[in-house]
Amino acid sequence: MVGLCLVIFLAATLPDKALAWQASVATVDFDSASKILAPTGKLRVGVYKGSPTSIIPGKTPAETRGVGYELGRQLAAMLKVPFEPVVFPKNADVQAAVKAGSVDVAFTNATPERARNMDFSKPFLRVEQGYLVPAGSTIKSFDGIDVKGVRVGVSVGSTSEKTLGSRLKNAQVVAVPTLDQAVNMIKSGELQAFATNKAILYELSDRLPGSKILDGAWGYESFAAGIPKGREGGLPALNEFLSRAQQNGQVAKAVERAGLRGTVPGER
Repeated sequence: MVGLCLVIFLAATLPDKALAWQASVATVDFDSASKILAPTGKLRVGVYKGSPTSIIPGKTPAETRGVGYELGRQLAAMLKVPFEPVVFPKNADVQAAVKAGSVDVAFTNATPERARNMDFSKPFLRVEQGYLVPAGSTIKSFDGIDVKGVRVGVSVGSTSEKTLGSRLKNAQVVAVPTLDQAVNMIKSGELQAFATNKAILYELSDRLPGSKILDGAWGYESFAAGIPKGREGGLPALNEFLSRAQQNGQVAKAVERAGLRGTVPGER
């Protein structure tokens, strides 16, 4: 009787959100979800090089970092399947792989356009979008970007390419295949600025001495887990995983370990 009273007392004193979370834990069947989210028996996680939101390869697996890489590894552990990172040179390749079903999940910017080709979990992280300019640039603020003669680099197939392609009326938007090429084009003077989320801009800035990330944000990227169409039955487990990862600090630790800057908390 005492035990029953204690359970009733604890339930009565728990916040509504905590009760809802406890209920969701009880109803999510991770064994069944594993068959949906990892149909080959392993979790193939799509990532691309050079972005702390995705993967920064290290000399050893222990030194490899990146939010997508680490969350993918933790998701595989929760589903009790082997973790297989599939590394691509650019983000557009990751998106194509999710669409084709050749990877099982990618932690990426959830846009309406991408939602046509994949299903998304709830957002778990937001990152500011901005501009980087090279050392000695005369561009000091956003006002100096949309000017004739200014070439603004963006990643091929990125949100930045789509958004800025229509937003900038005077500057020329230049699609660049890889981030390594972007660095070389900034060094050579082929680009007067580069636009993407600030997590990547800070990584590029570390490789470009004297470069500067302009104050302010022209938008935000909302990161979520994207899965191939037809596997929406796995979304409850995916959302539950992300809720736990936020609440137990796994997302924050992955962000810190990746050195990811310019972030804003996502939904809980």
